[in-house]
Amino acid sequence: MTGHAPPGYQRFLTTGGAEVVARASEARAVREALAGSGTLHEWAARQPDARALAGRGTAYAVALPTTGSAPGTRVVVRHARHGGLLAPITGDKFLAPTRAPRELDAALRLTAAGVRTPEFVAYVLYPAGALLRRADVATREVHGRDLAAVLEGDATDAERDGALAATAVLLGALSRAGVRHPDLNIKNVLLSPDATGADAEAWVLDVDVVRFRSPNDPRAAWSNVARLERSLRKRGVRRATGAAERDVARLLELVTPLLPPPPKRRKRSADAERTE
Repeated sequence: MTGHAPPGYQRFLTTGGAEVVARASEARAVREALAGSGTLHEWAARQPDARALAGRGTAYAVALPTTGSAPGTRVVVRHARHGGLLAPITGDKFLAPTRAPRELDAALRLTAAGVRTPEFVAYVLYPAGALLRRADVATREVHGRDLAAVLEGDATDAERDGALAATAVLLGALSRAGVRHPDLNIKNVLLSPDATGADAEAWVLDVDVVRFRSPNDPRAAWSNVARLERSLRKRGVRRATGAAERDVARLLELVTPLLPPPPKRRKRSADAERTE
């Protein structure tokens, strides 16, 4: 086997040769879902209650099989795919053990550090050659909207401000944990409603790419802010409105007190300036 099972998780092989690492409380349900169903993603797509979610390929929000008196855990099942220019070539094949074990480790570490990210339920690795694997990942479903949907929708000023305030709190939590997210954008900040229906809590997605540095590392903290700024401004260019700049200004106003001072820029040497 290529992966590992941290405390609270189980690891097993299916009869088809797939490797599974699942939370102990859902291991039996994942095993049942995979029995004679091909892949976990294919199983999810066939369920009557499946809700399709757009993204890099279609993910499905679905309930795992019921294995006791309680209903099956609601999860989001996605099939891992490459992005970028090489995506048409590399497709859904990854060098073993894929990014899934890294995502599990990152999710557990983020949660322990007080950063909201959906609970990691399971991953399944499928042989795709001697050194290659395909992967499905299941995380607990969090009901909400991503930051892009809130800001691009018909949200009121109060809702927009609430979404940005929750995002600032998330950025503060990432800073305290020393986390740098090189792909942080308005599509992978998820906002979940509180009891009143307001968007009040922000969750970070796509955590397989995060890197951990020292707590409150200023470069990591402000790198995350810069990534979100760029994403907000790209949205503004597409929609040709002035709302993006207002959102950027408001986010900076809210997040600055929560982060360490920005790192000082290095002074360029006189020799470097004379060569230009």
